[in-house]
Amino acid sequence: MSMSIVKLQFNEGIAQLTLSRPEVRNAINDKLILELTHALEEVANAPEIRVLVMTGEGSAFCAGADLEWMERAAGYSQAENFKDAERLAQMLNRLYTLPIPVIAKVNGPAVAGGMGLVSACDVVIAARTAYFALTEVRLGLVPATIAPYVVRAMGVQACRRYMLSAERIPAPDALRIGFVHQVCEQQDLDVTVDELAAAMRAGGPGALRETKELLAWVGDTALDGSAISTTARLIATVRSSAEGKEGLRSFLEKRTPEWQTR
Repeated sequence: MSMSIVKLQFNEGIAQLTLSRPEVRNAINDKLILELTHALEEVANAPEIRVLVMTGEGSAFCAGADLEWMERAAGYSQAENFKDAERLAQMLNRLYTLPIPVIAKVNGPAVAGGMGLVSACDVVIAARTAYFALTEVRLGLVPATIAPYVVRAMGVQACRRYMLSAERIPAPDALRIGFVHQVCEQQDLDVTVDELAAAMRAGGPGALRETKELLAWVGDTALDGSAISTTARLIATVRSSAEGKEGLRSFLEKRTPEWQTR
């Protein structure tokens, strides 16, 4: 599939996915959802890629839903609206379940569905001038498809305020409530994200994937006997794997693990 409004670049084990509709502040429409879905599958099926960085072209990360797309949706039947919303929901879930670490490089505003994209990433680095907003109620709508990810990323209590008020959340406030991991000056954003991506890339490829699966499972699991035995079994499996043995040997022998030389 050729992509015209999503850019995907691979470089030494790190992929960068850029929303490329700067003329409309990278607003989401059906075509962008389709291209993002395709790009995420391409990344998931590229064994050499260990980290994905997602960002927006121009002055915004993503301004939410495209106005023309919303206008078309206003004329849809309920069944048509469901199919439309389901495509967005499936794309967000693919981003959230991607088997490698995903860094949101928030270069500017991330609003409504754009905030949903950020929420589905593993780590969020934002420029100090960026802001976030959940504006759906102002339009008489509900942030339904993005809610599972926003609530996990920000917590129910913060969502009670910001989903119901539709207030802007400046990047420093988003950092304070734990939605953003790090805030930096705009001119430092590229270097800050590159350093984090390089640190993640240094992890064992299998270990990165197993850790993402572990985080997803632990977050939805009660701390009971099943959790204890499952986590013990996982570390036993990883320790006895070729990658786990190489990691431990290289540490003890004070040398670089072989996967970092690939």
